[in-house]
Amino acid sequence: MKKAVYPGTFDPLTIGHLDIIKRAVKLVDELHVVVADNYKKKPTFTSEERMEMIKRVTHDVDNLVIATTNDLVVRYAEKNGIHLMVRGLRNIQDYENEYALYQFNRNINRNIETIILFPSSRNHFVSSSAIKELVVHYADISPYVPKEIIKEVQERLRPKSSESI
Repeated sequence: MKKAVYPGTFDPLTIGHLDIIKRAVKLVDELHVVVADNYKKKPTFTSEERMEMIKRVTHDVDNLVIATTNDLVVRYAEKNGIHLMVRGLRNIQDYENEYALYQFNRNINRNIETIILFPSSRNHFVSSSAIKELVVHYADISPYVPKEIIKEVQERLRPKSSESI
């Protein structure tokens, strides 16, 4: 059985993430979407909330495992017999970060390969941080966030007072 892991913070999940998930599941028998916290970021949603959002949006995908880890993703892969990591690459900054991460992962486990999936042209600029800024300023996020989670994202991120309007 060919398995892969697609890790991310998914805070919140975007249509760019969903695009990568739906394309990656076609390449393997089982795709593990792993919510992994980045120590540099302070997440808006808990790991459990992010996993639940992913489940809601991907309920129609059969060969998907949704999990979370506090460890390195490369170790999650080792523990779960996964030899392929899927990463999305939007721009040159992503390239630099992903290339460094790839080198660290290869030093930890040379048996785990990384493949890059590029976003579709309509998603190449979509990021979770941009979504957060749009919500705070009451802009429409429907082109960028799966419809199943828009309300939840707005409720969590919008200012509680009207002074920001």
